[in-house]
Amino acid sequence: MTGRKKGGDYIHQPRRDRMDEERVSDPYRARGKWPEPTACPECGAIFHHGHWQWGAAAPGAAQHLCPACQRMRDRVPAGQLTLSGQFFTEHREEVLHLVRNAESKARAEHPLERIMDIKEEADHTVVTFTDAHLVHGIGEALHHAYQGELDSRYTDEGDLLRVAWSR
Repeated sequence: MTGRKKGGDYIHQPRRDRMDEERVSDPYRARGKWPEPTACPECGAIFHHGHWQWGAAAPGAAQHLCPACQRMRDRVPAGQLTLSGQFFTEHREEVLHLVRNAESKARAEHPLERIMDIKEEADHTVVTFTDAHLVHGIGEALHHAYQGELDSRYTDEGDLLRVAWSR
């Protein structure tokens, strides 16, 4: 052996499917850490032990908007769920109840995972979220509970997850 890698030696080739860097940097993701303790003046979440959580702010805590409140203020969602179809039209309240219930369970543990807005149109409803993981999880919950068609895509910019569920 000469020590050179052969083109067909796939075991020793570098992986090309993992992302070493984000395609798009998220301006709502902190570049560093906030000073501890830090409290959000809008929602009351605190930054403690390296992450945002619910709790009582310590006296004299620094005041900074959490990423979720900043997204809501700027009206820049991380995820969007579009609900449509005949089944949805007939069971709108039941489906939206599942969406709100899943969001409140997630928000109880993760303060940055919230519904931003619910816009009802004649033939569909659009729900926007502060976190892409939440919209993905709710889309999966809808598909599990009611079946139907589920489609998840990131926008070309890579900063917004669009999930469409219809039945």
